[in-house]
Amino acid sequence: MGIPTVFVRLTGCPLRCVYCDTAYAFSGGELMGLENILDRVASWNCRHVTVTGGEPLAQPECLDLLKALCDRDFEVSLETGGAMPVEEVDPRVCIVMDLKTPGSRESHRNRYENLQHLRATDQVKFVICDRKDYEWSAWQVRKFGLAERIDDVLFSPSHEELDPAQLAQWILDDRLPVRMQIQLHKVLWNSEPGR
Repeated sequence: MGIPTVFVRLTGCPLRCVYCDTAYAFSGGELMGLENILDRVASWNCRHVTVTGGEPLAQPECLDLLKALCDRDFEVSLETGGAMPVEEVDPRVCIVMDLKTPGSRESHRNRYENLQHLRATDQVKFVICDRKDYEWSAWQVRKFGLAERIDDVLFSPSHEELDPAQLAQWILDDRLPVRMQIQLHKVLWNSEPGR
């Protein structure tokens, strides 16, 4: 967060999280070939690239795109909802994987087997809607030893649903070894779609 980054947003998602802020990515968009995407990304003259969605891994060509971006020496991250397998993702890519909380109404779709494929440099993210989500997420962190295995375990308040200060206080009170993050683009651009 806070590093200038080009976002490549792929269309489609098998999940329907209640707090989704990118429902516009469920359909539509602009059909582009791999070389066109690479050229468009390069035109921004920015080193960091995030491939996101929807759910990018729902697109069959996503793995090829990730590899091609890495081959062009971009610092690449992949934002995935955690419901699709990650084991084929290029090891040069930083995987940012959600574990869907009960408040998302999609927690039954979590592929916990994905956790075994994550490296210390990857990230696990929890979007927290309420105290119940917080307690569930803290339990997942302990159950899977995430703070010992992953450098960045991220807790993010669901925008306009949970006060960030409240989440921060819970983390401090419990001395939970996680990093809190907010959706910076929503603070800067007032939730404007596509930013």
